[in-house]
Amino acid sequence: MKKLVKHRLFWPVVALLTLIVVNTIARPQFIAVTVRDGQLYGALIDILRNSAPLMLVALGMTIVIATRGIDLSVGAIMAVSGAVALTIIGGSADPDDVGTVLVALVVALGVALILGAWNGFLVAVCGIQPIIATLVLMLAGRGVALLITDGFITTVNSAPYSFIASGYLVFLPVAFLISLLAIAIVALLERRTALGVLTEAVGINPEASRLAGVRSRGIVFSAYLSSGLLAGIAGIIYSANIRAADANATGQFIELYAILAVVLGGTSLMGGKFTIAGTVIGVLTIQTLEMTILFLGVPPAQSPVFFAIVVVVVVVVQSPQLHRWVRHTLRSRTRSHTDSTSAAGVAR
Repeated sequence: MKKLVKHRLFWPVVALLTLIVVNTIARPQFIAVTVRDGQLYGALIDILRNSAPLMLVALGMTIVIATRGIDLSVGAIMAVSGAVALTIIGGSADPDDVGTVLVALVVALGVALILGAWNGFLVAVCGIQPIIATLVLMLAGRGVALLITDGFITTVNSAPYSFIASGYLVFLPVAFLISLLAIAIVALLERRTALGVLTEAVGINPEASRLAGVRSRGIVFSAYLSSGLLAGIAGIIYSANIRAADANATGQFIELYAILAVVLGGTSLMGGKFTIAGTVIGVLTIQTLEMTILFLGVPPAQSPVFFAIVVVVVVVVQSPQLHRWVRHTLRSRTRSHTDSTSAAGVAR
């Protein structure tokens, strides 16, 4: 039992399960999953589908944070990716043409890769602090998205493109399956190859890893490249969901939610050790919390405060310092009780 409690994923899982139980008590149909026309529906399915963009961004953020970095530009990359894809589809003669949609996806992801490479170049090659390097694109990226859409919200009706966000495949939402595939690929690369060990080595001590022969620049560069690509995919899913490219609203504050998900999952912002499974749990916790706010009928104006309070409680419950203090208090009380019993026995 002690080994289970000390596991890094124990408290994140407890937090997620607690939210699910609270939702179920408040609204029993929360855990109900129904099948209609061969497709699964329900609050839990909605959580899985709606968490896809954040899941993709958080996966990239996990890798970047593992290298002792940060990526504040993911929201802007999402905006640019969606703007590029919908501009190409909207400018075509037939928006419903699958070939046109595929070309738009390839170009949009190519642009996302270029933006990720730009961040990697500034951090890994130029040696600029990650928070400053990515802040540049965070501020400029949305301007680029506005230039692509001529300052307007580009709205496009394309069935193949919308299918990415709202379609179903094998009973499950396509968006969720895309995020599931991304989780599997990232976990395979980071946990079944030497890449994960090298990433942690760079995050723990970049200079020592360089002296040991690790190409730290390449590792850091690839981390930002991956983050850019995953953010680009998230931007496509988001724009396919709303069927529009909104440079200002797309991915707004998602970088903060992604960092929060990574931290809730147990990955340290100091770099080094990281956990993909923890990030997945962190994202699901945030998405479930948003559903909780909706189910409890919290007014929109008050929801950020409610969200912040719950997050603070979750973070404090997961705090190692709190756990040590509780263990120390319990030991002290046990020791005091034992000493009192011994003293009473001697007195008799």
